[in-house]
Amino acid sequence: MADPKGFMTTPREEWPRRPVEQRVRDWDEVYVPGALLPIVTRQADRCMDCGVPFCHDACPLGNLIPEWNDLVSREDWRAASDRLHATNNFPEFTGRLCPAPCEAGCVLAINQPAVTIKNVEVAIADRAWTDGFAPPRPPDRLSGRTVAVIGSGPTGLAAAQQLTRAGHTVAVYERDDRLGGLMRYGIPAFKMEKRHLERRLDQMRAEGTKFRTSTRIGRDIGAAALRARYDAVVIATGATAWRELDVPGRELTGIHQAMEYLPLANRVCEGDLAASPLSAAGKHVVIVGGGDTGADCLGTAVREGAASVTQLDIYAQPDAARDEDVEPWPTYPKIYRLSAAHEEARDLETAPSAHADARLFAASTLRFEGDEDGHVRSLHLVEVDAQRQPLDGSGRSLPADLVLLALGFSGPDREDGLIDQLGLAMAPRGTVTRDADFATSARGVFVAGDAARGQSLIVWAIAEGRAVAAAVDRYLTGSSQLPAPIGPYDRPMTV
Repeated sequence: MADPKGFMTTPREEWPRRPVEQRVRDWDEVYVPGALLPIVTRQADRCMDCGVPFCHDACPLGNLIPEWNDLVSREDWRAASDRLHATNNFPEFTGRLCPAPCEAGCVLAINQPAVTIKNVEVAIADRAWTDGFAPPRPPDRLSGRTVAVIGSGPTGLAAAQQLTRAGHTVAVYERDDRLGGLMRYGIPAFKMEKRHLERRLDQMRAEGTKFRTSTRIGRDIGAAALRARYDAVVIATGATAWRELDVPGRELTGIHQAMEYLPLANRVCEGDLAASPLSAAGKHVVIVGGGDTGADCLGTAVREGAASVTQLDIYAQPDAARDEDVEPWPTYPKIYRLSAAHEEARDLETAPSAHADARLFAASTLRFEGDEDGHVRSLHLVEVDAQRQPLDGSGRSLPADLVLLALGFSGPDREDGLIDQLGLAMAPRGTVTRDADFATSARGVFVAGDAARGQSLIVWAIAEGRAVAAAVDRYLTGSSQLPAPIGPYDRPMTV
């Protein structure tokens, strides 16, 4: 602990965002460039170096948070980078995209604002790249064993990097034309610019990992043929089977899934398209779903110049502070949070009828209505109680030229035939089953990430990738020194 009184003398200060009017005109990250380093060492001083640091338990990666906080407070960036990368392959991703359950578990958060763990993390990661503390780490020798990883999201990339560094020859197969999974085409650039992804991919290539894009396993390459070609296979395809909204009018044009909409906007940023064919420009947009994907749609629609944007959340508006009786510390509480996209919508007044920022809480969609050409023009909703029962007299309608469904995902997509061709056993909720060693019902085939766990956070995805790599290494060689931060049945802390 560099400053024993830091948590008492220094208030929490977060990475400032650029002014709303400025940032909605571009797709750059929302934070002020260069504004984090001047404050982050003081923020690291707020860490209490607890005897029992609950931030460790709240983070599935087991990040050594007090250690690298202390090193940052002393401005020992090289050592801080070493400690951070010891548990996390991609801290520049989690530092930008993770909702920071570690901060909810911070001991200081019992009665004060938590340490800005996420900001310290991303500062270390960015400084590591700037100062050359993250060089490629190719193996000293090759094992002679080969592994195929299907999917290049955070789980697949983490597994591939760990196995490559252990000496195995690894090829990653990705069905899209670019690598990164949802980080590439699902996450908007204003949350994470793709240069961070490209930089890490270049590191992995230099270490020896091979990548095969535009390849659908089960269609372009038979799943059985792939299995025969490699000593082990890791399925890390994610949970991409989206949930539907079965209400009257769903067949109208102009109603799309969030993951039909967001990739097109990302392709515009990549230079593939001059404009998105589903652009929100000049349209009244309604987003059904109150989660992070819905917020990503919100920020995207604002930047595309929507006439209005409203986001529907079926849950009641949460309180601003933790309810200790329902969600006591150190669990991750459901509280009112203002993302960058919601801040933009609030300041720009994109949804005059909304309760807060662009969100209508406790709102359930009843039906859609369209014009004579079969295009959606309005959405009818009703307010609901805590049991999601309609409240009498609360019905209303919103203008809607574009409706985006952001209702989450139920499990891996089975369209390509990968799962059926391998004959994998499935759980009732639509995910791939596995044993305590991450192994599926097919010998030599392992599964990790959302494909088995179900929809989860990026920090859990990376932890799954690291853990399955240890299991595969053990399967191939009989033992492993790779870290396994979680087991397949571990879950976040809850009451």
